[in-house]
Amino acid sequence: MSEPTAPKPADASTPEEPTRRSAMLWITGGVGAAAAAAVGVPVAGFLLGAVRAHPTDLWVPLGKVTDAALFPVNETRLHIFRNPIHEEWDGDSAKTGAYIRNLGKDEKGQQQFWVFSMICAHLGCPVTWFPQSGLFMCPCHGGVYYENGDRASGPPPRGLYKMPWQIKDGELQVLAPHLPTLQDTLEKPSDVVQLGIIKRDRGERA
Repeated sequence: MSEPTAPKPADASTPEEPTRRSAMLWITGGVGAAAAAAVGVPVAGFLLGAVRAHPTDLWVPLGKVTDAALFPVNETRLHIFRNPIHEEWDGDSAKTGAYIRNLGKDEKGQQQFWVFSMICAHLGCPVTWFPQSGLFMCPCHGGVYYENGDRASGPPPRGLYKMPWQIKDGELQVLAPHLPTLQDTLEKPSDVVQLGIIKRDRGERA
């Protein structure tokens, strides 16, 4: 009587059929990769687009320094202008303003001005100048500033933001302002803005 024949071992070189579990793992991985790409590509585009050369600063002319009606000596006046840094859909919200006080000429005969942003240093509400008391006051949370822009009282952590200005061809010009913050003032932009990590477009728009 012959002995039973032992079954032949399976060929180790034959690939196994994909199991249901492995198929689900592949599907899950593919969906995850697609989701990561959908999120990562726009973020990468934003970061790469931010690292670029900044356009030239834009100066806004406000009028002749000799115009006593515009810039009376030792008086503070609000000057409203359309900010060239704006979006096409901004409408009237593209208008901003600067409080300007003509200090007259210094000992060298150079015209001097105080130029302040109308934005409160607390939460960005527009401040109002009261010549009777010689104070700027914010109607939102009671912030008060002296006529030289220094903080007087209330929640603002600092004085009014000073706006860079220049006199060119007899005209007073102010630097088109961005929305200032404690870390990104009008006089000293933030380091991350200067490095191009955060994009601030100064390109002129219609």
